[in-house]
Amino acid sequence: MRGKQAPKREMIPDFKFGNVVVTKLINYVMKSGKKTAAEHIVYDCFDIIAAETKENPMDVFDNALKNVTPTVEVKSKRVGGANYQVPIPVRGERRNALAFRWILGAARGKKGRPMCEKLAEELMAAARGEGEAFKKKLDVQRMADANRAFAHLAR
Repeated sequence: MRGKQAPKREMIPDFKFGNVVVTKLINYVMKSGKKTAAEHIVYDCFDIIAAETKENPMDVFDNALKNVTPTVEVKSKRVGGANYQVPIPVRGERRNALAFRWILGAARGKKGRPMCEKLAEELMAAARGEGEAFKKKLDVQRMADANRAFAHLAR
């Protein structure tokens, strides 16, 4: 790699909840640079969560993120002509990135309703320990447990 690594920029908290993690979610929802549309989707989603659960939407969001965040993942490593799936712990930044990716992938996979409804449903399911994103986390963890014998190959 030539030159130096780009500096990590400070994220500005969103204007409604004052939370940097919500800003990150808005940026992940955003497509084609349409940030206001992404903000409308996320804030409408939080309104739906507040109406249906009668709880603070930030609590539901934090709980969903905590439930979907992975601790270990498998990485393919080639040793002597064979590929091994080696379990490795997930770094902090990547944990949230994977959680957001899985939640949004599950929400976008559902068809026929507005995105804010699909995202709200997936966040509420993840907060309860259900839903596609939570299943994805369990699958990744199960794969890491199954390949625990190759943990000595990790650097």
